[in-house]
Amino acid sequence: MKITLDNVVKTFDTFRAVRGVSLEIGSGELVALLGPSGSGKTTILRMVAGLEYADGGRILFGEQDATDIPVRDRGVGFVFQHYALFPHMTVAENIAFGMKVSKRKRSAAEIEARVNDLLVLVKLSGLGNRFPSQISGGQRQRVALARALAVDPKVLLLDEPFGALDANVRRDLRRWLREIHDELGITTLFVTHDQEEALDLADRVVILDQGKIVQHGTPEEVCRQPNSPFVTRFLGDAHRLEAVASHGRAQVAGGVIELPGVEDGSVEIFVRPADLEWNTAGSIPAVVSRVIDRPDGRRLLASLSDGSLVELDVPPETKVAKGDHGRIAVLRTHAFPRG
Repeated sequence: MKITLDNVVKTFDTFRAVRGVSLEIGSGELVALLGPSGSGKTTILRMVAGLEYADGGRILFGEQDATDIPVRDRGVGFVFQHYALFPHMTVAENIAFGMKVSKRKRSAAEIEARVNDLLVLVKLSGLGNRFPSQISGGQRQRVALARALAVDPKVLLLDEPFGALDANVRRDLRRWLREIHDELGITTLFVTHDQEEALDLADRVVILDQGKIVQHGTPEEVCRQPNSPFVTRFLGDAHRLEAVASHGRAQVAGGVIELPGVEDGSVEIFVRPADLEWNTAGSIPAVVSRVIDRPDGRRLLASLSDGSLVELDVPPETKVAKGDHGRIAVLRTHAFPRG
């Protein structure tokens, strides 16, 4: 089921939460809405679900205008951050609930068979008779997804589905969710403020700020070709350096950074820790302020001659200590004209 948002607007009192958003989500695509708090991502999801109505524009499901269709008639499955399971019902009863109240009548045998199939799908076989309080948070979220899938939705919507779980459980669940999506092929839209989650899971990432789409594309496109300082900073650690570009180069902290294709003038240069390298051939002199050891490597906090600090990653066997002098090579940059 293809979903189209055509110049959608939503205003709460005097605050415009969504400002003319247009977006097409292909049938079977998994798309992440990513942005800071207040960027409009959850409001968009709720409008697609029918929990909020747009004040302007249209929402299409395929060729059908779904803008004013009530939520129960939209054919969507919704998974919330905090599970929203019925505590007095067993796992099996929670999964069956939507089928029992649906307009589509099913026999008790059909419902039972569907529940058992879903328990196998979400890897909870044998837990149907337990209550939500008797299973873990990760298992409760699997139950919530099974309940959403039970009614055979045309569209699956997830609002911060892993936000209440710890990091290791989140990592396992998002891999599992991607496997489920690939198996079922349901058009899926999910909201998150976690960049890693969006980039791991989605076919396409839609980045929002102040109710507008500021960039969208594949994870590779938004990571490798950010179109603004906001996107560059939002997608991860990035150091900002000010400089003046001239003939494809810029003088920064006693060294030179190559900026091919950048027009002459004042620029903002952004570099991530992985864009920098500690070596004797680097162009920028630096002094190590701190060495941070981690299981998978070492991170240096280094001071440049202009007083600015940068972080960079080095192999774990790198021999370096606080106070060491060295040089930094800049491998990659993102540069934008300074307004």
